[in-house]
Amino acid sequence: MSTMNISLPEPLKNFVDTQVAKGHYGTSSEYVRELIRKDQERQQLRALLIEGAESQVIGQFDQAYFDDLRSLINSTKPK
Repeated sequence: MSTMNISLPEPLKNFVDTQVAKGHYGTSSEYVRELIRKDQERQQLRALLIEGAESQVIGQFDQAYFDDLRSLINSTKPK
């Protein structure tokens, strides 16, 4: 694993330290890694949304389509 040193203003450092102290993360490095992972996921989702928005519309989107889509989503939700 590589090492990276970052500088934070005192209020941000205090916030990170508080998250670690509350037991949400084991170390400040874990917290920063989690933030980076979440940002990667956000960027991937954004790219997919843009790709979908720019894609050609294929098919018919009527009430039955959305009812089927809702059923699919509800059947795959974690319980």
